[in-house]
Amino acid sequence: MLLDDQLCFALYAAQRAVTAVYRPVLDELGLTYPQYLVLLVLWERGEITVKELAGALRLDYGTVSPLLKRLEAADLVRRERSARDERSVLVALTGRGEELRERAECVPKTLLAAGGLDPAEVVRLRGELRRLAERAEGVAARSR
Repeated sequence: MLLDDQLCFALYAAQRAVTAVYRPVLDELGLTYPQYLVLLVLWERGEITVKELAGALRLDYGTVSPLLKRLEAADLVRRERSARDERSVLVALTGRGEELRERAECVPKTLLAAGGLDPAEVVRLRGELRRLAERAEGVAARSR
């Protein structure tokens, strides 16, 4: 099979291109793309456990933990043990993390402007990608 005929390669190339479009804007904010995703979840949900955050991002704890450590060093998030359950670690935005939210509102518009996508195309493409992810996750779960 040819590389250009592979769906996985098309997804990989698209993901790299999207991240490259976001990079200059995120650099101005002092963030990497994965750090931006962490902040998006926290801006949406507020204080949550590390486990909930990892689930929302579909990442394992070992991947999320270093991201949180760097965000904490930048004074954007704080982590603390839950008073109700010592096994759980809560993650919340700091004041600085909250302030960054307004500056980050331009990030999604960057892709729309660069890609020339209209809102209807974005909704359609996002839906198709979600369905693909759900199906692939189902197959992966069955093969464990």
